[in-house]
Amino acid sequence: MSSLHVPLSEIRDVVMDLAKEAGQIILSANPSEFDNKKNTVDIVTETDKAVESLISSALKAKYPSFKFIGEETYTPGTTITDDPTFIVDPIDGTSNFVHGFPAVCVSIGLVVEKQPTIGIVYNPFLDELYTAVKGSGAFVHHGSKSQKLPLRNSPLRGLGPACIGIEWGSDREGVNFELNLKVFTTLARTKATGGRIAAGQQDMFWECGCWAWDVAAAWCILNEAGGMIVDGHPGNWYPPIDNRRYLAVRAAPAGQKEIVEQFWGIIGEDRSTYGPS
Repeated sequence: MSSLHVPLSEIRDVVMDLAKEAGQIILSANPSEFDNKKNTVDIVTETDKAVESLISSALKAKYPSFKFIGEETYTPGTTITDDPTFIVDPIDGTSNFVHGFPAVCVSIGLVVEKQPTIGIVYNPFLDELYTAVKGSGAFVHHGSKSQKLPLRNSPLRGLGPACIGIEWGSDREGVNFELNLKVFTTLARTKATGGRIAAGQQDMFWECGCWAWDVAAAWCILNEAGGMIVDGHPGNWYPPIDNRRYLAVRAAPAGQKEIVEQFWGIIGEDRSTYGPS
């Protein structure tokens, strides 16, 4: 990786510490205590900005030659280049945060030559930390206990028995929502449900319309756990990091290609407009 002259393990450790520090900011803010809607929105916005500011300032001071893209400071039209780039979602799971549901994470990814290279995802409410470095595997940490991912690695046996998650997104009208309805209706007949992917508790997850900061860190973790991310629409097995349409598949000794092709078959030519056509 010629464009990077800092040991990945060093960067990982720095980012891990930052994620935990950012987690303390999230824990100190509790929007569910506020009855007034404006106050709730304000505290969420302030917390988002405070977390991103902490991470951005620290990373830019430590690695001044690296680029930075964060959800709160993103400028439309910004492109991801081959340069080492930190991609950050300060609060992944904002709606959960607002409602006091503890599925909330700090997500910090490093992309090098447009490839997910380091992934750190930290849930401060559960003190659950997921980490990965390209070529070195993925791990989940609970306190002093660490486990190598995946936790489950059984064969995939097609859509019929699969556990599949779908993100509905905030746009509940138009062609994108119609496609979501079509996919959900079809999968409901195969007993689809929710869960998590990189650890192996969920077989697949599909989302169209999200952004690079939603996937960069988790992409690295999933790759290193033996899983894969392909285009959320049929045909592209190697989508770019900013594709905005993703289908994630857990690690499995067999059946990954087959289940992807079955899922793509549901979508067919009836596609939404998210991301590149």
